[in-house]
This record gives sequence, structure tokens and C-alpha cells, in this order.
Amino acid sequence: MEKLIITVALTGAEVTKKQQPNLPVTPDEIAEAAYECYLAGASIAHVHARDKEGNPTQSYEVYKEIKEKIEEKCNIIFQPSTGGAVYHTFEQRKQPLELNPEMATLSAGTTNFGRDIFVNSEEYMEKFAKEMKERGIKPEIEVFERGHIANALRLVKKGLLNTPIHFDFVMGVPGAIPGEIDDLVYLVNHIPQGSTWTVAGIGRYELPLAVHAILMGGHVRVGFEDNIYYKKGELAKSNAQLVERIVRIAKELGREIATPDEARKILNIKK
Repeated sequence: MEKLIITVALTGAEVTKKQQPNLPVTPDEIAEAAYECYLAGASIAHVHARDKEGNPTQSYEVYKEIKEKIEEKCNIIFQPSTGGAVYHTFEQRKQPLELNPEMATLSAGTTNFGRDIFVNSEEYMEKFAKEMKERGIKPEIEVFERGHIANALRLVKKGLLNTPIHFDFVMGVPGAIPGEIDDLVYLVNHIPQGSTWTVAGIGRYELPLAVHAILMGGHVRVGFEDNIYYKKGELAKSNAQLVERIVRIAKELGREIATPDEARKILNIKK
């Protein structure tokens, strides 16, 4: 079984300091949190930027500052979001790609997102895929529904997406696919052979889905974007605390942890 790649989703676009006082929002805070998670065992830092008021931003300048600060501290893979917040335009969302990061997310379909709608039209998906391919950026295909796998495979047929594909199953979002174990098995059974996959369970789904991913040979995403609690009623002290728990569980289950360079090899990323 491959070594386990741990991704940490540090901030997200929805969580606030009021909800989670330890949420990193400034470039310095995000970079320090990424470094702490790297030391704990994470190989990928999934990054959403915030502006000076703490609001979600897709600003090239802010992402550039975060990327540079993280790279000064450690070798973790910097993976910016092209999802942003639900109200960001395509032009805003694509700004982080101008930094030519090693990886970036590519959301593979429109999704009900609580009371909002996260729009990813066919046109959006094709434009993101084309730009990532031209820039040599490894896409992480974000799947919120079973049909999103089919959308990704259509991008492959159009020559816009290379194989093997790396999928991120985001599960438990209100309005999208639930986070039950049989839902995870269903998704895994419908991706092409040779693909790699990560699971990101939202809220209470984070830990059980992570444990099953470890056992099934997949990879794991944790972090404040997805879940702000360590256990019911107890806020997590840091993103690193959530990473440390996955490392402990993986070791107990006999699964070794991938370093960033080992993750690059598993994901076919050329640094």
C-alpha cells in the first residue's frame, strides 16, 4: 500500500475567527500553520486566502505572499484553491494559477452548498483544466457528487486533463453527497484504475472517513476548512492537532506517512 498523503485545509472560505479562534487568516498565520502541519506529517497545504478584513479573497498578491512565506519555512506542497468563495467570478478564482503552483484544485461540477450554489459550469471546468495543463499544474479534481467523476472523465476525452487523475472526495457538504462509508466506497469504485484519491469529510464525517481511507489505500484531508472540532463540543487547538491524530491512527494501522517529496512521486508531480 502506498504511503499516506495527508493534506491540511488550513482556513477555507467559510469559517470565521468567531467560530474558531485559532483559525489562521493572515499570510503569516497561514504560513506558520502550514509549517506546524508539515512538522506534524502533512505533505500538502490546501490554501484559501483572506484579505486584511479576514474575508475570502482570490487575490494574486495575497496568494503570492502566502506561497513565498510557506516556501521560506518548509517543503510542503502549496495547493491553492480555485474555488474561492461561492460569489467569486471565474476571473477572480483563477488568479492563483498565475503563480504556477505545483497543484491546484479543480472543482468538477456545480453543487448545492448549504443555502448557496457553488457554480462550476462546463465552460469553467474546461478553462481551468486547459490553463492548468498549459502551466504544468497538477489538478486535484474536487468531487462533491458522483456525476462529477463523469465530468472529469469527459475532460480527459477532450484532451484537457491528463491521467492518472487525483480525486478529492469532499463528503458531507449539506446539499451534496453524504459522508457515510458506503458513499465513499461507491465513489472509489467508480474512478478509473490507477487513479489516486483523497477524502475530505465535513464536520463529524472527517474522522470516520479518514480512518476508512487509511485502510482502503486512499489519502486523507483534515483541517479547519472542513472541521473545527477535535471531538464533539471541543474545538481543536490547531490544524496541526488534527494532522497529528491522523498520523497516530495511520501508524497504529501500519500505514506509513508520505513526506512531501514522496507525495510528489505518488502524484506524478514534477517539482
